[in-house]
Amino acid sequence: MKLAANLSLLFNEQPLLERFGAAKSVGFDAVEIQFPYAESVADIKAQLKEHELECVLINVPAGDLMEGGEGLASVPGKEAEFAAALVECLSYVTSLRVKRVNVLPGRCMDESKRSEYLKTFKRNLDKAADMFKPLGVTVTFEAINTFDMPGFLIHNVQQMLDIVEESDCDNIKMQFDVYHMARMEADDVSDIINRLGNQIGHIQFADVPGRGEPGTGKLNFERIFQTIENSNYDGWVGAEYKPTKYTEDTLRWKQWIATNLEMCG
Repeated sequence: MKLAANLSLLFNEQPLLERFGAAKSVGFDAVEIQFPYAESVADIKAQLKEHELECVLINVPAGDLMEGGEGLASVPGKEAEFAAALVECLSYVTSLRVKRVNVLPGRCMDESKRSEYLKTFKRNLDKAADMFKPLGVTVTFEAINTFDMPGFLIHNVQQMLDIVEESDCDNIKMQFDVYHMARMEADDVSDIINRLGNQIGHIQFADVPGRGEPGTGKLNFERIFQTIENSNYDGWVGAEYKPTKYTEDTLRWKQWIATNLEMCG
């Protein structure tokens, strides 16, 4: 089990470029960044090299999604914008040697158009997979809960599974976010991970309901971490939570993992 710090949320007491050193200082060997594009690829590469870190995942640019819009990946008529986003992402992936790229499906606010949006997303996802395959990159896509993002096109595990199974691209996998799926699924997230580990390309976690660090909500993270360790999932596990205090003071979960699962962070 390999741990990565999500620098978009963790160590947010500091500017992004200072978070790399902060992550390394508490024992992380890898990081992930939601949208790194506000920083130059050269500056990020320099931080990774200086602190001997691996960047394991970034998102494809998502347009207006984070400001409440529909995003890019599933919106009919925005195919050219999505293609441009892939090109921008490719430049970061190539330079930073990222091996996981996440595509956010985005929102569909008109249910009568859901089928059209879903078809558009599947075509764009396959396009992303074809572009990144020669680099040995796995393309993931993420289900997000509809409490935080109403209208999100993909919001449960079965929808993700259907897309993976329908695609002819063998480098497409699910991104499984413990927080989002715990809010949406009736099944225990540990059971899902145990059952579907080999179809998951990346895992992220935060507690429910506040999206804070493990121990601030209701999830049994001892069981979740043990399940990940014992499952056939072999990728990175990203800490993507909103720290309720200074990040360094929220890492008891990391100490528990190191002690009880005998793994390094």
